[in-house]
Amino acid sequence: MKLEMLGWNGFFQESFNSYDNEEFLAGRVILEHKRLYRIMTEHGELLGHLAGKLRYQAASREDLPAVGDWVVIRPQLDENKATIQAVLPRKSKFSRKAAGDRAEEQIVAANVDIVFLVSALNQDFNVRRIERYLILAWESGAKPVIILNKADLCPDVDDRIAEVESVAFGVPIHPISALHEDGLEALQPYLEPGQTVALLGSSGVGKSTLMNRLLGEARQDVQEVREGDDRGRHTTTYRELFVLPSGACVIDTPGMRELQLWEGESGLTETFEDIQQLASQCYFRDCQHQSEPKCAVKAAIADGRVAQERYDSYLKLQRELAFFERKANKKAQIEEKERWKKINRDLRKFYKNK
Repeated sequence: MKLEMLGWNGFFQESFNSYDNEEFLAGRVILEHKRLYRIMTEHGELLGHLAGKLRYQAASREDLPAVGDWVVIRPQLDENKATIQAVLPRKSKFSRKAAGDRAEEQIVAANVDIVFLVSALNQDFNVRRIERYLILAWESGAKPVIILNKADLCPDVDDRIAEVESVAFGVPIHPISALHEDGLEALQPYLEPGQTVALLGSSGVGKSTLMNRLLGEARQDVQEVREGDDRGRHTTTYRELFVLPSGACVIDTPGMRELQLWEGESGLTETFEDIQQLASQCYFRDCQHQSEPKCAVKAAIADGRVAQERYDSYLKLQRELAFFERKANKKAQIEEKERWKKINRDLRKFYKNK
């Protein structure tokens, strides 16, 4: 397979030029599993592991390969294996805060051109969740596209579309039924050769069914949602990159029950562009939109141009980002302190043995 079919372009070639000799190859990570990686190359699929130097020099999880990354490898073609020497700079990345209390980034998909934000038109439909996904999509550097799946189960599709349009300004919205293959033709313009699309959404929204339809065969397991609340069960358990018959690459991801923001200042601005514009019209430049006179935001809420729920969501996400930034800064200070401790220990050991 030619690398261009996997999304290789001049951006990655420029970074690879310093490695471009007979000793190294470029490949794309299509699956990660317990620090082992499946890598697609011009010579086929190889099983890769990290070079000791790369593992040692990695300051955080962000420095290690993720699905969608382009990596520099030293191949062992006779054994279908490879050693990963470096991760090439990313064109984009969709990240979230890793589960747990630690301020740590989890890269969900790398080098993505388009993000399909999949939501189900059933009882689990949630506009506030879509806002959260949009923040991370805009922050990633990829273009978001909203897919409203299970349209066959919804008696008021147009009303739901209107709800989403009220929070997703300028973002394409496509109602489909992956199960019945309705509306899928609207997705084809995004699935051109060399393009990389990531499927993102909560459990039970139908990503696996949609993935199977795009592939033209049943490759991903599918489960029914729970009765009573339409919440899903995890079917996809790991991230994996597939090449479609059209030539596009699609990264399927596990359903996210928890979507905590990692970064999002610019994404927050894009997602809540209406509130940002109103805030610029307030009489006082430092208006907090509480009891100040001539507040354009409060006026818009009062006359119905902005829903109170949307403004409350904006404040909540703003507070969440501010809290996480403080937590991440504290973590960075601790890590920097530990790094210098290690350097000093190594220096003392060096001079002692000299």
